[in-house]
Amino acid sequence: MNVYVVYLEWPEKCFRTNPEALALLKKLAPKGSRIIRARTEQGFLRALPSATHVITWPFKKEWFELAPKLRLLATPSAGRELMPTEGPKGVKIHFGGFHGAAMAESVLAMMLAWCRGVVAAERLSHWPKIALSERCYRLAGTRAVILGYGKIGRVVGDRLSALGVEVVGIRRNNVSSLAKEAKTADWLICVLPSDTGTTDMVDAKLIATLPPRCVIVNVGRGNAIDEAALASALRRGRIAAALLDVWKKEPLSPSSPLGRPDVPNLVRMPHAAAFYPGYVSDAIRELASEGLLK
Repeated sequence: MNVYVVYLEWPEKCFRTNPEALALLKKLAPKGSRIIRARTEQGFLRALPSATHVITWPFKKEWFELAPKLRLLATPSAGRELMPTEGPKGVKIHFGGFHGAAMAESVLAMMLAWCRGVVAAERLSHWPKIALSERCYRLAGTRAVILGYGKIGRVVGDRLSALGVEVVGIRRNNVSSLAKEAKTADWLICVLPSDTGTTDMVDAKLIATLPPRCVIVNVGRGNAIDEAALASALRRGRIAAALLDVWKKEPLSPSSPLGRPDVPNLVRMPHAAAFYPGYVSDAIRELASEGLLK
């Protein structure tokens, strides 16, 4: 008998276990399976000895010893911060990739808000029609370099291509071309994880290669950007803007170089690019579609 232990308790409501997601899991799991919802870490640890499948946010390496029947350890997150990337023999580790569509919509929202003047209109004087007319431009025809062209990055690229944006994807196998591609980028979009040597990939040297019209967007992890270098570039007008959803330390502190209110042309989001009500249900659908609920 399969025993699914679900431990998805999180401050944001859309990231928590809910009745709809549990009902969906029951429907998609093999007949006769048992589903246990853990609401506390203590309850989660008590349930692990019987678990064959675990869906959770956090998981410590030493907890594998408590779960001798475990076959699947899954998290909705694409990030690797909360659980091991490898487990004992016979245990499949799964990180979510289903939220690419939601994150792509967030990227598009920020980009369109910038190039169509929504951001500027809020910051210019009352009735800024003339000033705004000189700042708006079309998204179509621009060029985006996506740093981190994995499962989520490709979805972002597909959405941008459909709107007439030229897309260049940067992965490990072509990262040596990043500096060259950055020289003609209208947008540098970061969709990087934090566990693969990505810290400060967007540093002062790379920023110096970007054209002044370039806008940096980050929806991956905050470690990818040298925040002091970016703050300096924005203050000097070295690049046009930065639209950021993630930060080196969260929540963003006023002590961060990007946390001060006087940094120009910076849009701050609170790590919200994947928020939507069906998040947990879609995580379960992804597991089913990849045959991981068996």
